[in-house]
Amino acid sequence: MADDKHPDLSVVLPAYNEAGSVASLLTELLKHLRESKLSFEAILVDDGSQDNTAEKAGALKAEFPELTVIRHPYNKGNGSAIKTGLRAARGRAVVCMDSDGQHNFRELLRLYEHIGEYDLVVGARTQSYKSQPVRKFGNWVFNQLARTLTQFPIQDLTSGFRAFRREAIAPYIDLLPARFSYPTTSTLIFLKAGYNVKYVPVDMLPRSQGSSKIKVVRDGWRFFVIILKIAVLFEPLQIFLPVALLFLLMALASTAYASLAVDRLFIPNSGSLFFSISVLVFLLGLVAEQITNLQIASSKNGR
Repeated sequence: MADDKHPDLSVVLPAYNEAGSVASLLTELLKHLRESKLSFEAILVDDGSQDNTAEKAGALKAEFPELTVIRHPYNKGNGSAIKTGLRAARGRAVVCMDSDGQHNFRELLRLYEHIGEYDLVVGARTQSYKSQPVRKFGNWVFNQLARTLTQFPIQDLTSGFRAFRREAIAPYIDLLPARFSYPTTSTLIFLKAGYNVKYVPVDMLPRSQGSSKIKVVRDGWRFFVIILKIAVLFEPLQIFLPVALLFLLMALASTAYASLAVDRLFIPNSGSLFFSISVLVFLLGLVAEQITNLQIASSKNGR
C-alpha cells in the first residue's frame, strides 16, 4: 500500500537545456497525474544545463509540491541523470521519460498499470514514428542481435520511455552507463537476470526543440559493445563458446590443409596454436559462467 514515504509512482525526467519547454511539459504532466488519483512524485534532474532549465522547473514547486528538482553541477550525461533520479525515487514504480516533449505523458499510465505482473514495461515506438531510414535500419539490426542473445522478442531496444519496479532496478543502477544508452543496458539486464519484461506500443510526439544527439555510425558501435558487455556479464558462455568453436574450426582447417599438403597427418604450429586458444577461451568462459551464477544468486538472496 502506498504512503507518503513510498508513493505509487515516481516519474524521472532528465533535462539538458530544455528551458523553452520544461515549464509547460511539467505543468501538463503534473495536472495529468493529479487527475489519476495516484500518489506520485516527479523528479526533474537538470544535467548541468547552460540555460535556466532548473530555475523554470523550480518555479513550479509552489504550485506542485510533488515536484523535486535536482541539479548536476556540470553535464554528466543522460545516463547519469537517470541514475540520479532512480536513486532519489521512492515510488513503488518508476517511469523514466524524456523532457524534450517526444514522450507522450498521456501514455504514461498505460506503462504503469502493468507494473506488478511485469518488472520492466517499455513504451515501444510504432511504425508511425518518423526517423531517418538509416537510423530505423540500425535499430532493426540491433533489435535482431539482442533478440538472438536474449531469446526474447525485443520490439524497441532503445526506447527511453519505460517503467521499472523500483525494487527490481535498484540493485543494477550502478551498472547503467553514465552517458549513453541506459535503455539498451537496462533492457538486457532485466532479460538476462530473468525479470518479466513487457512492450506496450506507444505513439511518440514531434520533438518540441533541439535534435537527437545520437550519431548512427559512432553510437552504433557503442550499441554493439553494450550488447556484448551485458551478454558477457550475465551469460558469458553465450559469447565465449562460439569464439572457442571458431578457433577449434580454424585448428581443424589448418591441420587438414597441412595434412593434405604432405599427404599424411601433420599438425602445424598454427593448428596447435588455434587449438590451445580454443581450449583457453572455453575454460575462461566456464570460469566466468560460474562467477556470474554466484553473483546472481548472491544478489537474489540479498534482495
